[in-house]
Amino acid sequence: MKDAREHREGRRAAFVCVLILLLLCLVSLLGMVIGAVKLSVGDVMAAFGGGKNAFIVMEYRLPRVAISILAGAAFGLAGVFLQGALRNPLASPDVVGITKWAGLGAFSAGLMTPPAWSAWAIPLGVMAGALFGALALLVIGRRFGGSTTVLALTGVALGMFAQALIQYAMVLFPSRAEQSMVWLAGSVYGSTGADVSALSLWLLLCLPFVLIAAGRLDAGGFGDDTLTSIGLAPSLLRGGLILVSVLLAGGAVAAVGSMGFLGLLAPHAARLVVGARSRYLIPASALLGALALSIADLAGRVVALPNEIPAGIVAAVIGGPYLVFLLLKEKSRND
Repeated sequence: MKDAREHREGRRAAFVCVLILLLLCLVSLLGMVIGAVKLSVGDVMAAFGGGKNAFIVMEYRLPRVAISILAGAAFGLAGVFLQGALRNPLASPDVVGITKWAGLGAFSAGLMTPPAWSAWAIPLGVMAGALFGALALLVIGRRFGGSTTVLALTGVALGMFAQALIQYAMVLFPSRAEQSMVWLAGSVYGSTGADVSALSLWLLLCLPFVLIAAGRLDAGGFGDDTLTSIGLAPSLLRGGLILVSVLLAGGAVAAVGSMGFLGLLAPHAARLVVGARSRYLIPASALLGALALSIADLAGRVVALPNEIPAGIVAAVIGGPYLVFLLLKEKSRND
């Protein structure tokens, strides 16, 4: 009976993932076709073979589509592992402040280094800021008991503190504010093949840690006493899941800036359609994250022509009401 139920769950999850993948392919194709220069599907196919539109497709639209997929998947995975660590479906790298600390690190790196160094200084600043934010979350949260609720509230407070520091720095250095605002809002505009290669390499380096964390994600749902009884150290398990989340979110933020709500929206939606088991939840979250960012970028390109709205703003417009919906749903469940 149990095997039959698991078999049905597996078939349903596989069907859902294939459906999301097909939607992602469709949105990606639209991302190639739509733009200031309208192309047909045939033009895009010809461009892959070196046709007259090869420059537009290969140098501009293909990197943009690819970075949307990679960064969106990274945000989705980061949200899964963070929610598993904190045992809180409302947690995500941006809600607990990790992406804000990453943004502060990038802003600081941009201020303290010459513009010519920005290609490597800003990604380093992003990772340093994200790791500092996660370390502060663990240390301060542990001093207040280390419960999942305390960690979540501590993360929100730290995120607000990082946001305040960013705004203060913008007041002190207004000449950098305009450029930084675009980056902090999150955008895939101007992505290049080098950006795609860098993020691909980073995610490849993270892959062993992701696989290890995936094997322990289901255990993160147990209480600390249960984890201890089965021989797992709760602090080590939750710290490891948070670290993997930080690595993924930091890489994505370094590539496309601070994208709000993707880490919350993707895993929560995935949980609704494939359930909470990690073997189904992880791939579905990655695919939904990629799909959400691709749709956000595509929508930002077409709703205000000839101007573009950064994908991070579109994601926030969608994610804000979704977060309110989740809070109301959580409240009705507790009443």
